[in-house]
Amino acid sequence: MDWIRRWIEGSPYAAALGVRVDALEEGAARLLLPYQDANSNPGKALHGGVAASLVMLGGQAVARAALGPDTGPWHTSAAQIVYLAAAIGEPVVADARLLRTGKELGFAEVDVRSAAGKPVARGLVSVRGRLGAAAAERPAAKGDPGEAEPGTMGPHIERLPFIQGLGLRIEHMANGRSRIRMPWRERNADAAGGVHEGAVLALLDTTGAMASWAETGPGPFKASTPALQAQILAPPGHGDLVGYGRVVLHDRELFLAEVEVAGAEDGRLVARGSVQYRIVVPGA
Repeated sequence: MDWIRRWIEGSPYAAALGVRVDALEEGAARLLLPYQDANSNPGKALHGGVAASLVMLGGQAVARAALGPDTGPWHTSAAQIVYLAAAIGEPVVADARLLRTGKELGFAEVDVRSAAGKPVARGLVSVRGRLGAAAAERPAAKGDPGEAEPGTMGPHIERLPFIQGLGLRIEHMANGRSRIRMPWRERNADAAGGVHEGAVLALLDTTGAMASWAETGPGPFKASTPALQAQILAPPGHGDLVGYGRVVLHDRELFLAEVEVAGAEDGRLVARGSVQYRIVVPGA
């Protein structure tokens, strides 16, 4: 299991989050994440992108180990995550359990909870080992019409510690649409040299959330991500990424946003998915 531990702890992105490997064994893994302000939203709540990163890391750890070191390169072909409660100013633990493996695919379940045992998030992950094969031709992203209006919230969101750490730049945030650029930086890298999948999921989560805020505008609201679904098409490479978000359903307090993540240079899809976001007026 040393090669799995080296991948996790040798990835600059995981190191920046503060992820520590507590246990690795056949079919199971436990990851620890101490609390730090840099991983949080206002109010010391753990950012949804960080919880998604832990789900991906735990799922990849047990799936890679089961598939074997010669089955790479690997990528998370599918992830479904539900957020059960907020972790407020507290460390969290991610427990991953292998469900099944095939020739190329490994399936895992990951529970994220507070150190005191409170359920925070749960995810199902499918990991593909490409067996040395090159990635398929990725389709072009649909993108957006190219507006550049970050709105009143954009500049404030960019100053949040976790968003600042990723280097996210909100280029557009209006009328139920968002466009967010994540420039290449070593801090967001995987040990393999490309952008870490955890950073990709964090960009996807944030893009969907900002599209929802772009529908309502600022106000005295409480907000959270109840669920996220994502597919990563191939191991992310080296370079800037852009997230495109669009609200496709607004049903009272719930918003459903479709999100594409593409290479900034070639416009080809790296990941796609949907974010369910909740915005409520306190006391309503």
